[in-house]
Amino acid sequence: MRILVTGATGFIGKELVQKLKKENEVHTLERYVTGRYSLDNNIINHYANLTDYSAVRNIIKQVKPEVVIHLAAISAVSFSYEHPIEVSEVNYIGSVNLAEACYLDDPNLKQFITAGTSEEYGMTLKDKNGKLTEDSPLIPNSPYAVAKVAFDHYLQYMGMAYDFPYTVLRPFNTYGRKDNKHFFIERTITQMLTQDKVYLGDPDAVRDWLYVDDHVDGYLKAIGNKNAVKQTFNLSTGVGYTTKETADMIAKLTKFKGEIVWHSTPPRPLDAKILIGDNSKAKKLLNWKSTVNLEEGLNKTIQFWKDTLM
Repeated sequence: MRILVTGATGFIGKELVQKLKKENEVHTLERYVTGRYSLDNNIINHYANLTDYSAVRNIIKQVKPEVVIHLAAISAVSFSYEHPIEVSEVNYIGSVNLAEACYLDDPNLKQFITAGTSEEYGMTLKDKNGKLTEDSPLIPNSPYAVAKVAFDHYLQYMGMAYDFPYTVLRPFNTYGRKDNKHFFIERTITQMLTQDKVYLGDPDAVRDWLYVDDHVDGYLKAIGNKNAVKQTFNLSTGVGYTTKETADMIAKLTKFKGEIVWHSTPPRPLDAKILIGDNSKAKKLLNWKSTVNLEEGLNKTIQFWKDTLM
């Protein structure tokens, strides 16, 4: 199968293309950055900015992929508050450019899979005992989330108007990064491994932590699955932990004996207090479920960063 992946140099993209290349012809669409090249001869790279509609159309005409997996985005939520125009242009307009190019110029297209996010639900959930379903209200609370919701709606329009074969996957907070210490779990682990004091934000926020391998498996289960077309799926564990509970578990696993300083990172203008996903639809239609519990996933992530830092 000929598959085009955007965002192939990102967290999930790098993991996913390594799985896909074993049995597929994999192409990537990347934004050109000096000094960053893929040296994998089994992956065919193409370069364009998603906001350049003509360039995107030319690549789609050239590749004519059967499946497009759209992961490219400016993904740091905190960045979007200070750069809303840039994030909207890339995450919404760039995504529309790609979808329209696929509709107009790709007669081979069988499926367009895009990365949504649990951030789309925003301020919806009020109770830790509740879970977000794919039909829960979308109350986005950042420019990043607004752009994701807008593109979801655009795909729904294309599905109704043109029978466009989209699939939206909404992963919840994913961890297991190997080259980025910005996000909560990786930041907590690396600080606990190297410092006596750890500086974190809100101890009471509740998150549904998804390990990277389970996240990637969601895409693999969706590809070529007729049950996935014109559907949206949560990728989640269905279990919520406060950030304090999560940090305490990391401290136990790393044998951290120092001090955690809460409320020591800048708060966002808005932040969802609780994000826990109902994954029953993905279980039923995709035959997908999370298989790595939080302690197991944390141990894997801790071991990687130990080997890297120490």
